[in-house]
Amino acid sequence: MPTRRRALLILAALAGTAVLSISLALIVGSMRIPFTEVAATLLGGGDGVSTEVVRSLRLPRALTGFACGGLLALAGALLQILLRNPLADPYVLGISGGAGIGALLAIVLGFGVAAVNGLAFAGALAAMLIVFGLAQGNGGWTHSRLLLTGVIVAAASGALVTLMLTIAPDDRLRGMLFWLMGDLSQSGDPQIALGLLGAALLIALPFARELNLLARGVDLAQALGVAVNPLRRGVYFVASLATAAAVTHAGSIGFVGLVVPHLVRLAAGNDQRLLLPACVLAGGSLLVIADTLARTLLAPQQLPVGVLTALIGAPVFLFLLARAAPRGD
Repeated sequence: MPTRRRALLILAALAGTAVLSISLALIVGSMRIPFTEVAATLLGGGDGVSTEVVRSLRLPRALTGFACGGLLALAGALLQILLRNPLADPYVLGISGGAGIGALLAIVLGFGVAAVNGLAFAGALAAMLIVFGLAQGNGGWTHSRLLLTGVIVAAASGALVTLMLTIAPDDRLRGMLFWLMGDLSQSGDPQIALGLLGAALLIALPFARELNLLARGVDLAQALGVAVNPLRRGVYFVASLATAAAVTHAGSIGFVGLVVPHLVRLAAGNDQRLLLPACVLAGGSLLVIADTLARTLLAPQQLPVGVLTALIGAPVFLFLLARAAPRGD
């Protein structure tokens, strides 16, 4: 089968999965809505409670979930190239910790959802700049220095988050814990998240050839004319901003950025021209499915979506590790 045809088939299958996952999210819930009624609502018809549920609650939540899942998977794929480490995920550089400090501070102070999102994004940007600034050091920027700096900043952020949880009023703890475990129940207008997802993908895709070379090693990339340092800085900022946007809208959701790139590589190979858009579609679909399960398994009670992604992602990642482990004689 020609490579281009195979790539198109993979993307078409993932796009179909994305459409099905969003459709399922609109139908399933504590109030089940028939597909025909959902379709009529989306086409501008319909009326009553079901229309309000679809348009005002489920559709924005599903689209926000898709955008955040796509952002996390894209960031994970980029960071695994940048750090040349298959265990790298969007939270390894402390971005989530910075966002957590900002968001929990806003919750403790009793601010509204807009302020929580704003301070979360500000905290994520602050962590990003701190990590990048410290990683420069006197010896110059290296991926190992960046990784170690990110781990230290993440640990410090975790300590501050624990301190805030310890001193927070009891009536704020539930909201703080839900945010830390990932929560899409407060998602509003998905246009910003979708716009950021499209922008991040459009920025990354033109550099797919250079990313392919960088994934094979810095020396090879430099020998073939790649401006390695500007490329690495660009990858860092795009991945960090994608992570910040996802964390701001959905809280800390683990395993999506770690597991999805691995699964996509198994199916599609390591060509970034295919891998990056495929990760966006697969990551978005996974998070929408996980969120649908989170709000239906114990309906009307809702679970944090991060719990579901961990329960799905951990066994999958262990399977991948076992599959890749060298076998003895």
